[in-house]
Amino acid sequence: MAKTSELEALYRATTYRVFLPGGHCDLRIDQPCEKLSCWLKSVGASNFAIITACNPGSQPVDAARNAEQQSLLECDLLEGNYEPYAGENVADGAAWPVEESCFVADIAPEDACALGQDYGQNAVVYGSADGVPRLLWIELGDA
Repeated sequence: MAKTSELEALYRATTYRVFLPGGHCDLRIDQPCEKLSCWLKSVGASNFAIITACNPGSQPVDAARNAEQQSLLECDLLEGNYEPYAGENVADGAAWPVEESCFVADIAPEDACALGQDYGQNAVVYGSADGVPRLLWIELGDA
């Protein structure tokens, strides 16, 4: 459980930037974002997820491998009839590199976790139409 607590602290010390039509939103865990909430309502979306394929297990991986895996994630989303928007996870400290991510509206939490698990992630960011991002931990066997 200590590992989860350490990871949670790191994930909370990150800005989850999503690039949507009309501008970007900078999200923080458990902090409401009115701009995101308005956008979700305008497109009739009831929820969202932020998923990355970078640095599986929160272990640094070289940039080429991260780019390859992120590209595969984007293809999986498109094949699943989702419309992914670009995003990036920006850690507060300079010790961790910026990670590419995908913002996806109207995705079931089970599907978001299954994709995260497929790419070795510990958690995904998930929220409802209220625009409040939350950590959704991936447990073994969730997929």
